[in-house]
Amino acid sequence: MHERKMPATLRFMLAARRSELLGLEDLAQTCELVTRISQLVHALQKERGYSNLYLSGNAPHQRLQLDSLSQAVDSLEGQLRDDLEHIDQNGLGSADKTRLFTRIAYALHNLDELPALRRKIREHRISMQDATATLVRLIGGLLAVVFEAADTATDPDITRSLVALFNFMQGKELAGQERALGVAGFASGYFTSEMLERLEQLLESQERCFETFSRFASPTALELWHQLCASPNSTQACRLREIARRTRPDAQVDCQLGELWFELHTARIDTMKSVETRLEQDLLQHCQQSMQRIRSDLHSHRRLLDGLSDMHAAAEQTRLFSVHSSHLDSTAEDGVSANLARSTLALLQTQTQRLQAMHDELREARQALDERKQVERAKQLLIKQQGCSESEAHARLRRAAMNQGLRLDEVAQRLLALDTEPPPTTSRPR
Repeated sequence: MHERKMPATLRFMLAARRSELLGLEDLAQTCELVTRISQLVHALQKERGYSNLYLSGNAPHQRLQLDSLSQAVDSLEGQLRDDLEHIDQNGLGSADKTRLFTRIAYALHNLDELPALRRKIREHRISMQDATATLVRLIGGLLAVVFEAADTATDPDITRSLVALFNFMQGKELAGQERALGVAGFASGYFTSEMLERLEQLLESQERCFETFSRFASPTALELWHQLCASPNSTQACRLREIARRTRPDAQVDCQLGELWFELHTARIDTMKSVETRLEQDLLQHCQQSMQRIRSDLHSHRRLLDGLSDMHAAAEQTRLFSVHSSHLDSTAEDGVSANLARSTLALLQTQTQRLQAMHDELREARQALDERKQVERAKQLLIKQQGCSESEAHARLRRAAMNQGLRLDEVAQRLLALDTEPPPTTSRPR
């Protein structure tokens, strides 16, 4: 039975499943892009680390290594741009990609600034702090693409994988910023109070990211993470943090500890990459499994609908040759038509229940994303109202959360609620 001869109800049911498959195939392409971004971010983090060491003035011998890492970044950036060329920017399908494409454009704009930044680093015409801030912004733009991919995904398994990957990537990025902070502190011989506050902020933020990652990651990825946390390298990194906390202007330490700090944290971040790679594999595996499942369901669905369409055709043929039939006959009075109606309704109910179950499964993963969005919105509100930096805004939210015994997202939610409340009305004097 050709699809065009199906009743309209059955044609739209089949169209719904095809639309679901097209959306899933589109999401799978986005996930491929996410894995490429993950690889590029890791390479940029390595380049940033060696840039910091080079700018510290204590490791001029790292220049060759830095050049090699820059070439690796350029190669991965080229592959990412090639992948983006294969995205159909005109036939966008049913998914709303406004935010995703905007994030991609922003990330590409930041990458365009990389060659000029590298020249300044080689010539020592930029401070370590400014170079770090620029690269943090660049990497943050790429991570925002991953966040939007997770925020727009509609398949529960894929969404959970994206949420786990994004939070782990964010946690690893914060670990990279911690590495940069430590290099700067030890290069100076001691950590200022602002540096120590920033260090605590980075550690707490990492903990939140890895906690969310642990809620959504696969058992294999979790096992790799637990092994990393229990490694001697992590223990030594903790000891160096304690040394950093005890430094003062009148109790300085050997600046060569900066290289040891760098080596320990670089080894830790490189080991994190193995967990990240596992998460990438889990993501792509879920994409393939979901597409295989929906293709199988679509094939079975088409056969069922063909069968129902044949039932409909048989009912029409019976009515056509029945001298007692009328166009006003009730469906319930015709046995074949009644069975057709019941079967169609059962399929509709099954599909509706499946979609509702998917929505319920998505809720938990979406909640983790919504909490992050609230924190980011609250930080932007503080920046706008008080003219502070993003780091200062985060520190103020963090202190408020500690003072009130609340989670960071709860403080952010309260702050945003206060901003949306209408101002109190005052009575006019008579």
